[in-house]
Amino acid sequence: MSSNIGQNYPYSSETEAERSAAVDAILAAHDGLADTIAAETTPLGDEARWWTWRCRKRGCGGVVHAAGYARENRAVFVVCDVCGSTSLR
Repeated sequence: MSSNIGQNYPYSSETEAERSAAVDAILAAHDGLADTIAAETTPLGDEARWWTWRCRKRGCGGVVHAAGYARENRAVFVVCDVCGSTSLR
């Protein structure tokens, strides 16, 4: 059964402040991404730390950060700090 929700192990973790700063920088660097995240997510909870993963897009090498909870699925909506791609984890 295939899925767009990542089943791999996390790359690292980051504090809430680090996650928030990374997502803000990503949104500033990619036009229209803020609208996509606003439309497809709900706010994250009050966690002290969040997992990060390596971007699965071929040749990217970026790190994906939690941007919210997916509205349609039970998953974390993540965004890449290099290419700006989004996926569910």
